[in-house]
Amino acid sequence: MARRKKLKNELGEEKVREIVFAAGELCLEKKATDVGLLDIRKITQMTDYFLIAGGFTDIHVRAVSEYVEDLLREKYEVKPWHVEGRESGRWMLLDYVDFVVHVFQPEAREFYQLEKLWIDAERHELGSGDGAVG
Repeated sequence: MARRKKLKNELGEEKVREIVFAAGELCLEKKATDVGLLDIRKITQMTDYFLIAGGFTDIHVRAVSEYVEDLLREKYEVKPWHVEGRESGRWMLLDYVDFVVHVFQPEAREFYQLEKLWIDAERHELGSGDGAVG
């Protein structure tokens, strides 16, 4: 399966950054927990950012993910290249090529430990309405 072209080639790097921070704010609007952004541009070419958020239940994980997907499509006219986890709801992944949104239930987040795996990444904690801190 061929990898889709990067959004930043079409929209620019600053616009992609705006979109990924907007996705974080959307997670917060749906009451996601521990929302953080890992900037992994200097570590890998796989993607630029991992947005990681927590959900309490299968329904909550799906609701957060679908809200992000729907509103990014509406506001920025972008849609994920690939989506995983819709069936189980324990962990959903929305792959936008330049950034990947991960919404985990606590057990899955602890199991995958993305924050520890990408410990060298620049980290931004997202708070209600105030953008990046850190």
